[in-house]
Amino acid sequence: MEPRDAPSTDRRSRRAAVRRWAREDARYDLSASLVVFLVAMPLSLGIAVASDAPVTAGLIAAVVGGVVAGFLGGAPLQVSGPAAGLTLVVAGFVQQFGWAVTCAITVAAGLLQVVLGLSRVARVALAISPAVVHGMLAGIGVTIALAQLHVLLGGAPGTGAWDNLVQLPAQLLGVRTGEAVVGLVVLAVLLLWPLTPPSVRAVPASLVGIVAATLLAWALSWDVARVDLPGSLLDSVRLPELPGGQWGALALAVFTMTVIASVESLLSAVAVDKLKDRGKAADLDRELVGQGAANTVSGLLGGLPVTGVIVRSSTNVAAGARTRASAVLHGVWVLLFSLALVGLVEQVPMAALAGLLVYVGIKLLKVADVRTAQRQSELLVYVTTVGCVVFLDLLMGVLIGFALSVALMLRRVVWAKLRVSRTPAPGGHDHWRVVVEGTLSFLSIPRLSRVLSHVPDGAPVDVELAVDFLDHATYEHLTMWRDQHEKTGGVVHVDEVSGIRGGMTRGGPAAVLPRWFAPWSSWQSTVPAQRHSEHDEAARPLVSGVQEYHRRSAPLLRPVFEGLSDGQEPQAMFLTCADSRIVPNVITSSGPGDLFTVRNVGNLAPLDDDGVGASVHYAVQVLRVPALVVCGHSGCGGMQALLDGAAGSDDPVGRWLRSGVGSLTALRAGHPADPRAGTVADRLSMVNVAVQVASLERMPVVRDAVAEGRLKVLGLFFDIGGARLSLLTDDRTAFSALPEGVDVLH
Repeated sequence: MEPRDAPSTDRRSRRAAVRRWAREDARYDLSASLVVFLVAMPLSLGIAVASDAPVTAGLIAAVVGGVVAGFLGGAPLQVSGPAAGLTLVVAGFVQQFGWAVTCAITVAAGLLQVVLGLSRVARVALAISPAVVHGMLAGIGVTIALAQLHVLLGGAPGTGAWDNLVQLPAQLLGVRTGEAVVGLVVLAVLLLWPLTPPSVRAVPASLVGIVAATLLAWALSWDVARVDLPGSLLDSVRLPELPGGQWGALALAVFTMTVIASVESLLSAVAVDKLKDRGKAADLDRELVGQGAANTVSGLLGGLPVTGVIVRSSTNVAAGARTRASAVLHGVWVLLFSLALVGLVEQVPMAALAGLLVYVGIKLLKVADVRTAQRQSELLVYVTTVGCVVFLDLLMGVLIGFALSVALMLRRVVWAKLRVSRTPAPGGHDHWRVVVEGTLSFLSIPRLSRVLSHVPDGAPVDVELAVDFLDHATYEHLTMWRDQHEKTGGVVHVDEVSGIRGGMTRGGPAAVLPRWFAPWSSWQSTVPAQRHSEHDEAARPLVSGVQEYHRRSAPLLRPVFEGLSDGQEPQAMFLTCADSRIVPNVITSSGPGDLFTVRNVGNLAPLDDDGVGASVHYAVQVLRVPALVVCGHSGCGGMQALLDGAAGSDDPVGRWLRSGVGSLTALRAGHPADPRAGTVADRLSMVNVAVQVASLERMPVVRDAVAEGRLKVLGLFFDIGGARLSLLTDDRTAFSALPEGVDVLH
């Protein structure tokens, strides 16, 4: 049984939260809400026009989306309202069922969203390929732009995208000057606004464009079609109606609206999480409940369906919003404006809204999405989805795109890439090479057999398996083919490029390190000698490694190196030993451009050495790295030489190691970084790391950067036998093991 004072405790907590918001966040949320309101007003009107819905329906949806979804949703900084992504859907429903029934569809979709949110299945919507979602939005954008171009030119849009495309030349010949100028003014403002100074860009471009076009039409007294509001916002509120039949079509409509609105809202919420720099990640299930509640209320009041909108949400984040109060307040401002300033809205030319919608449609077609789809080998999915959305309908386009993405995914999973090439050999059998990449399963056996049949009897052949899975049936097929080919006098070499389940070695299954991790000795011993007959034995490992890089790594790394061709911005300077067993990029999981690496015997940082000093100065002053790292290791030959007295000799090694005598002295004096366990050489290596860190910190350029707070000096110790790193503590007295990541996904 709850204590009697529980309600009063809750009230006190709420009052405390309100006071905290008023004290810490109110000024940020208020200013952000006004900015979002200015962006939302023209967009809400334009989207209502594009949806063939009453103009006031856009305003109702903006109010409800802001207040209801903003208050109940799980993504506090997301702003909801009528979205361009649903214009085609709503327009189709209005034509098929009428506006009142479309409102009932919105209510039913909202209730279904609430059920899905309470069932905690929101993340399932994210399983749809981004190429399908981006293609859907691009198709919507193309359709909107084609339709609204006719309105911008003074005409009326056709019944579909194909009609709008075919009728566009005739519309251009019959253009109405007033409407065209008004629409082009809006387009010009939107396109040129990013070029204005930052202080000017603080004002939303859509608002400036609409106001400028409206004032121009009013000043010149042009006879252009304007927004027609049927009374006030309250007069436009109406209850939805159910149809007299078509229940199957109605159910499909509810399903369509639910899926599209949910996916768009959830993807927008995920995108907002990436934009913000504070707060917890969005609760997607709660967000779906909030969106469903907003759609239910909006449909009941005669408004458009509601989704989370990335344009308004990103504006909200950029304007500095801190809590959900910003989204709620933006809806309040829309309500107050719609009730008090209806006359101003009716002065807006329809061509101005058309210009805004043409721009919105163009922006939905993003070059970055095309490049991403191409990079992920999903360009066909993207293009197919766009085409089907434009020339068929939205639901059919999404379903076809989804089916195609699933088919391509299955093909990539079960379909290996096979290539065969031949190198002529004078006076003997040509040398053949068969490359297999991907997943090699029984489904690929017919194609594999056909490729292997091109290899003539008795010919030497390399079979390169760059696969991540090899099933038993394919293993047996390859083994049988190899045995048969060798009986004809041929030589078969199977080269396993990556670790796979089931190897082709005669000893049975083998696990092989990927080439970019493995030392040459682990894989080059299996490379046929005839590949390198033109190179002597000393150059052979290096040449073979370069060839492997050109064959496999270079195509993958080329985009990275293209981005680095104009300069470097490393994250750390990494001072380590010249020992061949220490590979900085491997033990730090870093890549090109991440580490500015300096190596010498014993990872020493003497104050009087210009070589090390120049590297440190360049890293700190020019490259502005945020970290300097000294990395020692077990089994260090330099440290062992110090212990053996090599610093007393006058050869180059002895003269260099004199810079490490301070570390040896510190060890013998009982330096706190001495672990008092392990070999003496390893203990000296740990003390040496601490001493060299201190030496770096005494360099003026390092000392100044540390004092400014832009640089940190770190120490690492790598245990070669255990393949583990330890980090020097901030007080320089000990090394603490770096823990492995904990798997939290079950």
